[in-house]
Amino acid sequence: MPNRISTVALPPLRTYGDPILRRKAAPVGQITREVADFAAVMMDAMIEYDGVGLAAPQIGRSLRLVVINTALAKPGPAPLSPGEMLLNPRMPVVLINPEILSAGAETATVEEGCLSLPGIHGDVTRPQTIVLRARLLDGESIELPCAGMLARCAQHEIDHLDGIVFSDRLSDAGFAEVEPALKALEKQTRRDLKRHG
Repeated sequence: MPNRISTVALPPLRTYGDPILRRKAAPVGQITREVADFAAVMMDAMIEYDGVGLAAPQIGRSLRLVVINTALAKPGPAPLSPGEMLLNPRMPVVLINPEILSAGAETATVEEGCLSLPGIHGDVTRPQTIVLRARLLDGESIELPCAGMLARCAQHEIDHLDGIVFSDRLSDAGFAEVEPALKALEKQTRRDLKRHG
């Protein structure tokens, strides 16, 4: 693939039913060479698998590390938030130990999908704005209001770090619609895990 950042083979995506997706991920301590190298693998995986975000557990590491690339998302009518203004030009961006300090009262319901739930989509209601705290790969600490696709993607990826997938946030009716597909995917994932150890 052109413009690969890392030189190692990409790990396979972990899919619904894999226990790692239900674990609370461990915080990242120091930003070591190993962390930077793994972040490069994550960026390549996100691009290769055609995602706008990826959390470390989705490729087999239970670490509080996400990569996001929402800069190409169609902007809404609202002005860009400080988070978007700072991070969009740097994307794809690595967020280390990201956390949501607060969330706005206004919500929006938008269809979401997930690389770990291939082919499954559903309407998820989330706060439209958040205050995000994280460290960047260069060690810079950020604490910024975020909105738009960046806020939604950050919430989705941070959920992964807490063992939550987007289908957990569907309405009862929305979950009922995708439940057969989830059960089939979980069954396939468990079969694959058994086969590959």
